[in-house]
Amino acid sequence: MFTFLLVVQAVIAALLVTLILMQRSEGGGLGVGGSSSGLMTARGQADFLTRATAVTAVAFVGLSILLAGIATTRQSDTSIDTSLTRQADPVAPIAPLGGDAPASEPVDSDILSAIAGQAESSGADEEDAPAE
Repeated sequence: MFTFLLVVQAVIAALLVTLILMQRSEGGGLGVGGSSSGLMTARGQADFLTRATAVTAVAFVGLSILLAGIATTRQSDTSIDTSLTRQADPVAPIAPLGGDAPASEPVDSDILSAIAGQAESSGADEEDAPAE
């Protein structure tokens, strides 16, 4: 039933697009012109197309809501296909953070003072430079 309603929805959508394109807009549109002596006058044709568009639009929206309701209550196969899952490579265990792990080498304080001295001397050079 869902598939049938889905096909009907597609037909209504195509009909709605056709009706909208047939209407005359201010720019002329794709409306079929005709003389006043024909089967339908221009005014009668506009009224018919307007009403037909309104009815088709209501049918389209109503059927959309109906299809959404059916889709949410529809029972489908809910099993998950696991045939394409990747097998994870085994990961080496991480060493614990105990006394067994080697300690990193302490940073020599002479290196830190040398870096600080270079920073101070470069800052002093900028202060002594003449202002331009």
